[in-house]
Parts: sequence; C-alpha cells; structure tokens
Amino acid sequence: MRALRERGELTLEELATRSGVSRAMLSKVERGEKSPTIGVAKRIAHALETTLSFLTGGVEDRQAVVVVRREQRHIFRDSETGFERHILSPTMVGSQVELLQHWLPAGVSTGMMPAYRTGTEKHVTVAEGELIVSLPGQEIRLSEGDTLFFEARVEHAFSNRSRKHCSYYLVISRRDDK
Repeated sequence: MRALRERGELTLEELATRSGVSRAMLSKVERGEKSPTIGVAKRIAHALETTLSFLTGGVEDRQAVVVVRREQRHIFRDSETGFERHILSPTMVGSQVELLQHWLPAGVSTGMMPAYRTGTEKHVTVAEGELIVSLPGQEIRLSEGDTLFFEARVEHAFSNRSRKHCSYYLVISRRDDK
C-alpha cells in the first residue's frame, strides 16, 4: 500500500481524503499493525486507482504462462466477519480480468461496496449455499448454480442470510470504453 501511495505521490492525508479512511487507520495498515475490513480495503484500493487483488499481492511483470497453486493463492480474510476472498487468477498490472472465490459464513455480509468505474462488470456464480446481491432498489436471491451479471458502476453488497456458509465465484472484468 505504501509503495502505491508513494508512487502516486500521495500523503497519508491525501489518501485519507480520497478513500474516506482515517489517516490513523491508513498508517496502521501500512505498518502492518491493523488488518482492514473488506469495505475499508476496497475504499483504499479505489483511492489508489488499483484493484483489491493487486493491493493484496499483485505482480508487476506480465508473463505468458502463470500457474497459481492453491497454496500460493492470495487470501484476504476479514477478521471481524470471517469473510474470505481468494484470488484465483494471477494479479498482474494491466490485467482486465480477475477470478475470485468468496466465502461468506452464515449471517455475514460484505457490506456496501463502492461503485467501480464505468466499464467494470461482475459475473457471479454461486457454488454452495444462498447469496443475496443488493443493488440500488433491488435484492436478487441466488441459489447453488445460479449466475448473475451486472455492471458494477453502482454500490452493491453480497450477503448470506442463511444458516450455512456460502461460496461463490466472481469474475470482475474491465472494458476500455474508448
């Protein structure tokens, strides 16, 4: 996080203003003293104009063939909720697609996620359990095997209101609308 902030020539104060995350929290995250929630981490990534996947372990060099072994996956764990975000695809600068697997314990929500830039799309497929996707003015209930596509230019949330865990795959793709 610090390297991206410094590359963007941002002070902690400027990053705090852009992200809506306190300077104190940003400082603790940079020093490894505090692990942010998924919502806070997303706001930091957006403010740094990068993806959460890259922020949590991205690679700068693009390679022709990359194998991501299960034990090498970058995993973000929200210590407050038990939510897990497994990055299944290689996280390289300039990549237009991310493949993720999310684990939501029973009764847990990601909370509202910030809107992405125009051209960002999300494809969601439920592997286990039930998932509620909250979009402005609507909630969509998905069961095992169901798939949903939406343009992520709006705030949204993923919730598991059941008594069993939920696992779902998420593909985030970005179009260059030029």
